[in-house]
Amino acid sequence: MIRVGRVGPEAVELLAELHGRCFQPGWDRTAMAALLAVAGTFALVAEWTSEIARESTTPERVPAGLVLFRVAADEAEILTLGVIPEARRAGVGRALLEAALENARARGAAALFLEVAADNAVAIALYQQAGFGTVGGRKGYYSRAGGTVDALVLARKA
Repeated sequence: MIRVGRVGPEAVELLAELHGRCFQPGWDRTAMAALLAVAGTFALVAEWTSEIARESTTPERVPAGLVLFRVAADEAEILTLGVIPEARRAGVGRALLEAALENARARGAAALFLEVAADNAVAIALYQQAGFGTVGGRKGYYSRAGGTVDALVLARKA
């Protein structure tokens, strides 16, 4: 079971912790606070009940992923979307993406953009299934141990 809800500046510790579990290096508390301070920036957190927990009489819901997005005029941009390793391939990423799309539409966005590492086949497949197409690229955008990775810029109508 996945539940997605909006969080605000009070959740910067949680957002930083989740981002650090999803990405290396993750964004820290200061970065999260700075992003949320920008007008039009929103954060959503997915809570997930694992298969093991569902068998319990009182299943525990745990934070499993996050998405930060910004809406400006009629465009929205996903700044980050991540799912903790143990919740991947359980629908958490799709739930976060759908919730971000709904929230962006509700705030007047007609288009949604994002960047994804060109070597992240799982994320690219998720975005393509959701109707995103490649509209550009950024050479050497992501820093990795031993070098850089290009980014693909994807977009879709909201």
